[in-house]
Amino acid sequence: MALEHAILVSLAERSASGYDLARRFDASIGHFWKASHQQIYKVLGRMESDKLVESHLVAQDGRPDKKVYAITTEGRSELTSWLVTPTPVEALRSEFAVKLRALHLSDRDAVLADVRRRREQHAAQLESYESSAAHYYPHPDRLDDDELGPWLVLRGGIIAEQAGLAWCDEILKELS
Repeated sequence: MALEHAILVSLAERSASGYDLARRFDASIGHFWKASHQQIYKVLGRMESDKLVESHLVAQDGRPDKKVYAITTEGRSELTSWLVTPTPVEALRSEFAVKLRALHLSDRDAVLADVRRRREQHAAQLESYESSAAHYYPHPDRLDDDELGPWLVLRGGIIAEQAGLAWCDEILKELS
């Protein structure tokens, strides 16, 4: 997937300025597809040149006009084509796993400290995801069609963090 596709998904949901898109990435999409604000602006410019998005200026009181982007017909066509293309399984890349593999060459206390730190991060992210689920999807058995995809992604995040916690707990048990 290219960043362009993540932006098209976001703009298909609702038009936004570059700043608003960057905030959406920080709040949701960024949990599973990282992009800096600078990358988003750069890609938006290229997407506008490619006619996948269009923009218009919106006047603001006391501030410069802001550029609001919307998906075009060509952008919807690209998004539709991408959505029906089979998704390859993402390869797991983990620096932590490589370090753990070298446990016999490492300082066990340093590894334990790293595992504890990772566990805290998994616990904090899980709490954040569960809070979002409770706030935005209090009745997951009554989701609208447009809520189902985001809820399933959130569930995937919850399950991944639960698995991360379980793995850290297993490592701590084995090394303690």
